[in-house]
Amino acid sequence: MSILKELGKNKWLYAMTLPVVVYVFIFSYVPMSAHLLAFKRFIPVKGLWGSEWVGLDNLKFFFAGPDWLGVTLNTIYLNLLFIVAGTASSLCIALLLNEIRHSLFKKVSQSLVILPHFISIVVVNLIVINFFNGQDGTINLMLKEFGLPTVSWFQTPDVWPWLLTIIFVWKGAGWGSIIYLATLTGFSEEYYESARIDGAKRWQQIWHITLPLLRPTIIMLTLLALGRIFYGDFGLIYGIIGDNSLLFDSTDVIDTYTYRSLRSTNMNSYSNAAAVALFQSVMGLIAILFFNWTVRRVDNDSKLF
Repeated sequence: MSILKELGKNKWLYAMTLPVVVYVFIFSYVPMSAHLLAFKRFIPVKGLWGSEWVGLDNLKFFFAGPDWLGVTLNTIYLNLLFIVAGTASSLCIALLLNEIRHSLFKKVSQSLVILPHFISIVVVNLIVINFFNGQDGTINLMLKEFGLPTVSWFQTPDVWPWLLTIIFVWKGAGWGSIIYLATLTGFSEEYYESARIDGAKRWQQIWHITLPLLRPTIIMLTLLALGRIFYGDFGLIYGIIGDNSLLFDSTDVIDTYTYRSLRSTNMNSYSNAAAVALFQSVMGLIAILFFNWTVRRVDNDSKLF
């Protein structure tokens, strides 16, 4: 009865949320039925429900092969680099923008740092090729000018985790700073007035007031990012690396590995790819539960749930 009473009391508020609930249900929960592909030998003409059940056989193509451990470790390693560098960069950008007092300059600066987010990955790929391609790339030409040895970038796998991290930060740090900047605008000015009265410098105010107040937001966004630690940034990595097998040792992630299997002539590639996607989802769930449990033990107020 309490539920009916609550619905009756706030019926218009719940009515406003109905379109969002329907949207999330249709596009987020209904597609979860496709996880059944992971347990079937999917034949398009028979459909999802008519295809044969095969249990866990579809996971064999991934775990029975020699590459599954390497691509899994690459995925985790690259995502850790992206999370650490992306979070630090977004936070620094937000703090710097928050310090700007001239409104017009602040708007222009924010627009410029957000702009790379809207650049197509195809355009980014062309920029990267122009910078690093062969002996005529911009970076190698600059190295020649200073009398330094050139580098065959697209034949040197060890440098690409760091190059991809730099590209990831350049493209996404400005966009990621929006949430931090929005949080900063909600802080009471009284904290800073009290600190200034006590003689605190601007850096001391940031260290002792701003960062502690931002901690719950930082933890929440980091936990959400860790929940996708088994998902590689397919658009960024495949858009730049493509099918360059010379760089697979350091850049091949679960998503790109699965995509190549999906393009194969194997008629069961849909089910194989679905099995890998299910593996990623389960491992992501385990990761976010573990890290949330860890945060709860350290600081219960900052936990995600």
